[in-house]
Amino acid sequence: MPQFSRTTTTDWSGTLMEGGGQLKAGTGAFSLPVSFPRRIGDAAGATSPEELIAAAHGVCFAMVVAGAIAKNGGTAKSHHVTCTVTADKSDAGIKIITSKLTLVVEGLEGIDKDKFAAIAKEAEKGCPVSNALRNPVAVEVEVSVK
Repeated sequence: MPQFSRTTTTDWSGTLMEGGGQLKAGTGAFSLPVSFPRRIGDAAGATSPEELIAAAHGVCFAMVVAGAIAKNGGTAKSHHVTCTVTADKSDAGIKIITSKLTLVVEGLEGIDKDKFAAIAKEAEKGCPVSNALRNPVAVEVEVSVK
């Protein structure tokens, strides 16, 4: 299986507390405002790294659940994933402390509903975002000054 990459770009102007930026998906799928005061306070229509991690985690889990339903011979009308990422802000900085996935399945057929919770929890182990949050991921930094 070939490797693939996705890219975002954040253009930031100003200081941490008074400045802000615009996050753009390389695919053109979205462009979102970001600011530090809105990150830790009232979001007021801006997003944050924590919300984006929640989005990535929730979408990834929804995909592995869809695969697990089919792999186990079932079908579902739909399933809904809510992901809540919680962070703690202290003098040491911001630390993400939990990512909670809540799954609601509608119209499940072909899989015993009592067994489905175990299937979904096992499927979560195959979610690349879950695994990235649980395990170290190599981080590279490249810097240039113009």
